Amino acid sequence: MKAKNCLIFGGSGQIGRNLIRKLTKNNYRVTVVTRNIHQNSYIIKTQANPGFIEIIEASIFDEKKIRKLFEKADICINLIGILFEKRNGNTFKNIHSVFPSLLSKLCKDYNLKQFIHLSALGINEATDSDYAKSKLEGEMNIKKNFPLSTILRPSIVYSVDDNFTTNFMTLLNRLPIFPLYYSGKTKFMPIHCSDLTDVIFRVISKNIHSKIIECVGPETLTFKEILENLLKLIGKKRILIPLPIFIANFTARIFQLLPKPILTEDQLRLLKYDNVLSDKYLTNSKIGVPSKKIFNQEVKKYCYMWREGGQYSTEKYNLNN
Repeated sequence: MKAKNCLIFGGSGQIGRNLIRKLTKNNYRVTVVTRNIHQNSYIIKTQANPGFIEIIEASIFDEKKIRKLFEKADICINLIGILFEKRNGNTFKNIHSVFPSLLSKLCKDYNLKQFIHLSALGINEATDSDYAKSKLEGEMNIKKNFPLSTILRPSIVYSVDDNFTTNFMTLLNRLPIFPLYYSGKTKFMPIHCSDLTDVIFRVISKNIHSKIIECVGPETLTFKEILENLLKLIGKKRILIPLPIFIANFTARIFQLLPKPILTEDQLRLLKYDNVLSDKYLTNSKIGVPSKKIFNQEVKKYCYMWREGGQYSTEKYNLNN
């Protein structure tokens, strides 16, 4: 039986690398598109079984080159997303709406079997967020252009390679006081990267299509609880202070001027809304892939990098245990 060829956009991120490992180990051929082959090829190639991966350098704005890649593809997977906008064309509209719309049209033109698109949880409610509006617009375009598409909406995705737990542990390690936006009451259902990868693989292997699937972990944690858990794991004591919204808005305006902002005004608006199941769509549990990884247990495996003593602070080196 001929191996299916999966065309992946966004393969160098934490989800992409995990997915490449999963697919190539199960005899799927993978073509990964990256904007910088010299920077990302080593990171990507080392994830795959030899002979099952091809890496192509292309800009997502190069429609002619991208179109050619669809000639030998069976499945297209789009993992590209941004949390803040840049001036080089990486806007929410371009990344979350225009580009996915192009991919879905090409899936139809080349009669692909599946198109799997990674969106985000909670975007229906966050009507005042440009990020959420662009995600919703992208979903609408995809469903219109290629009705067989499957859209995944994960809550926060975490792992040793993420930009969530690692960034917060870095900040908590350095700052004596940390702000709580909206009193830290916003709820999340963090899902481990490998669990989300299992969901994507199930969608591919079971040929699930024309669905929206909300992907969550087994726990509901508030923003404050997440910070408290991270502090306990890295062995730090910090003051968590609820920040008045007018001060929060002011700090967001300052932070978003940084090259890699830790908070923007749009992200602050998103934090008003809980990031939990809506009970309106399928879930990862309902398609047979319940997430079992517990947040604290997983972060504990790599939090030593932010503890005093580094790796020597782990139980392996603790002579008192």
